[in-house]
Amino acid sequence: MTEPTVLPAAATPDRLMDQLARAAAAYYRQFAAMAAESGLTLMQGKTLSLLREPKSMRSLAELLACDASNITGIVDRLETRGLVRREVSPADRRIKNVLLTEEGEQAVRRIRARVSAGLTGLERLSAEERSSLQDLLDRVFPDAAG
Repeated sequence: MTEPTVLPAAATPDRLMDQLARAAAAYYRQFAAMAAESGLTLMQGKTLSLLREPKSMRSLAELLACDASNITGIVDRLETRGLVRREVSPADRRIKNVLLTEEGEQAVRRIRARVSAGLTGLERLSAEERSSLQDLLDRVFPDAAG
């Protein structure tokens, strides 16, 4: 007697949202653990990782979906540790931009390297599969593309 073929569940939008939520939770658990190894909270690590280029305090608050007063506290603590600095925006002197220091750049590189080492699934994908995944994510989340 042959065993019945079990077909995978349909990839409905609800199932995909659930899977994306589980994937994001797994990523942030790994990220939080690696940030903690550097003596940072999850939000401090996320803030550092967003600073590939200078960002205003307001844009950081928007990207992190939190109140501007929370960002002030996070940036204050990162600045005290020498990981970021503030400078006046050349476009508008009323705006303060936040920039990584050399120490901050090193901290981000360490966290990313440790997270990447723990998430081996992406390395198992071919270059073509990673490109397809990137394209799909860009289509599903166009505001996060880039």
